[in-house]
Amino acid sequence: MHLLVNSLVKDLCLQKTKVYYYFIKKMTQLFKTAIFAGGCFWCTEAVFNRIEGVKQVISGYTGGFIKNPAYREVCEGRTGHAEATKIIFDKSKVVYKDLLEIFFATHDPTTLNRQGNDVGSQYRSAIFYLDKEQRDSAEDFIALLNDSDVFENPIVTEINKFEVFYDAENNHQDYYDNNRQHGYCQVIINPKLKKLEKQYQDKLK
Repeated sequence: MHLLVNSLVKDLCLQKTKVYYYFIKKMTQLFKTAIFAGGCFWCTEAVFNRIEGVKQVISGYTGGFIKNPAYREVCEGRTGHAEATKIIFDKSKVVYKDLLEIFFATHDPTTLNRQGNDVGSQYRSAIFYLDKEQRDSAEDFIALLNDSDVFENPIVTEINKFEVFYDAENNHQDYYDNNRQHGYCQVIINPKLKKLEKQYQDKLK
C-alpha cells in the first residue's frame, strides 16, 4: 500500500511538472520582449504602459560597460548605459512593428544623444534587438521612415544586439503614474501622452 501511494504521488508530481513546463512554453511563445531607449525612461514607460497588449514595462539600463549601474552614475554618463525600457507584450494583441511605430512617433530619433533638454549618451535613441527578426524589422522600419522623409533630419537611432538589462531602482518604476503632479510629468510627459491618445486611440488600453 505504501509503495502504491508513493507511486501515485510520483505520477502526480510528474504530471504537474509536465503541465507546468507546457504552460511556461506556451507563455514564452505568446509573450515577447522589446527593448527601446528613447530618452528619459519615465517618458517611454508612460507611453507603452498605455498600449493594448503590453503586459509590463520595466525601466532600466542597457548598452553600457559596467555591471549593476546606479541611476546617478548613468545620469552622469559614466557607465555607457542608455536609459531604456523593457516591454513585455502579448504578440496576439500587438506586434513588434506596431511598437516600433509608436516608439518613433513619441520621441525624436534625429537628435544625437539628446531628447529635448535631456542631453548625454544616456538619452540616446536606440533599439536593442533580441533576435534577427527584430533586427530586420527595425532596419526595415528606419529605411521606410528615411525613404518617406517623415523627419526633416536623418535618423540617428542605433540598432544594437541586446546583451543585458539592469532594472532601475524602485522609485523609477511606474514613475509617471505615481508622480503625475511632478513638473517633469506635467511639462514633458503629458504632451507625449496627448499625442499618443490622438494618433493611436485604437491601440490604447
